[in-house]
Amino acid sequence: MPEAERRRHRLAVLRVIVVAELVVALLTGAGVVYAYQHVDHKISAGEPIHHHARKPPPTSAMNILVMGTDSRSCDGCGIDKEAGEGGSDTTILLHIAEGRRSAYGISIARDTLVDRPECRNGDTVVPGADDVIWNQAFALGGPECTVEQVEAVTGVYIDSYITVNFGGFKDMVDALKGVEVCIPQPIDDTVAHIHFDAGTQTLDGDRALQYVRERHSTANSDLGRMKRQQAFIASMIAKVKSTGTLTRPDRLYRFASSLADSIQTSPDIASAGKLVQLAASLRHADLQHIKFVTAPTTDFPVGDPNWGRLQLTPDAKVLWRKVRHDQPLGAFGKGAVSAKNPHGDKQSAAENGLCA
Repeated sequence: MPEAERRRHRLAVLRVIVVAELVVALLTGAGVVYAYQHVDHKISAGEPIHHHARKPPPTSAMNILVMGTDSRSCDGCGIDKEAGEGGSDTTILLHIAEGRRSAYGISIARDTLVDRPECRNGDTVVPGADDVIWNQAFALGGPECTVEQVEAVTGVYIDSYITVNFGGFKDMVDALKGVEVCIPQPIDDTVAHIHFDAGTQTLDGDRALQYVRERHSTANSDLGRMKRQQAFIASMIAKVKSTGTLTRPDRLYRFASSLADSIQTSPDIASAGKLVQLAASLRHADLQHIKFVTAPTTDFPVGDPNWGRLQLTPDAKVLWRKVRHDQPLGAFGKGAVSAKNPHGDKQSAAENGLCA
C-alpha cells in the first residue's frame, strides 16, 4: 500500500475512533443526567431553615445537621419491638472545616434537657418550652424545628440538614456490601432479642441496624449506643474511602440512589447532584481528621425532678465556640472515634462496648 494511502487510512481510523468516543461520551453524559434526575424525584425536600444564629463570614466551612428518625414504618425496621415516637433517634452536628480536609461530628444525646425555641413547621407554629428533652423538637415540628433548636442552644449557624430513616440506613450499608465492626464481647439482649457473637465481622443492613440500635448490653444505655453509632459511621466512612466511592461518579450515584427514598433534606441540597458534589468534596480528607465526639453532658443528681435526664455542661459552650469559629477539636478530640480508629482510645472503648 502506498504511503499516501496508508496515511489516509490511519486518518480515517482516527476519525472513526474520535467520533465513537464522542458518541459514547454524549450517551454516557445523557445517561448520567437521566439517572440523577430519576434520583432527584425520590428525594424529599423539607422546610427551609428559619435561622436563629448569625451567618458567619463566607468560607468553604459548613455545618450540616444529620438526623435519624425513630420511625419503624419501613420494611424490617421494627427490630427492637418498639413503636417509635416520631422523634430524632440520632442527632449529629457535622462540621466540615475550611478547605474540606477535615471534619468532625458532635452527637447530641436525645435525653438532654434544653430550652426549645418557638419554631415553624410549614404554616404551623410550634410553641417554645423550657427544660424539655432534645428529641421532642423533631416529634413536634420535624427536622426544621430541630435545626432551629440547635441554632438557639449552640449559636451555630446550620447551612443544611439531612434526615435518614432506618430503611435508608440499611440501604446505605447494603450499597457498600456491608460494613466491618469489631464486637469485644458477645451481645445477648433478651429485651430486644438482639444477639451477636464476639469478634470482627461484616454486617449487612439488617444486622447493622440491630447493632446501632441495641442499648441494653452496656450500663450507660443511650450514651453507649451513641458511641457504637459513631464507631459504625466511622467504619462506614473508611469503607467509602477505601473502595474509591468518592472518586467514582457511578459508585456515588449508586450510593445516592440507595438513600433517595429514605431521606429528607433542606431544599438547598435536595438533589442527587448536590449530595454527590458534597460527598465528593471530602474525597481528600484524611481518615484521621474525620472525628466523632459527644456533646459534654452530666446526669442530674439523684432526687432532682429531672433525674434520669442529662444536662449540658459548661464545656459544651466551649465546644460550640470552636464550631462557630471553625476551630479544631483540640482537647475535645482526645481519644475520639475517628474514621482511621473507629474505637477511640482504650478507656472509651472499654466503657462503651467497643474493641480496644
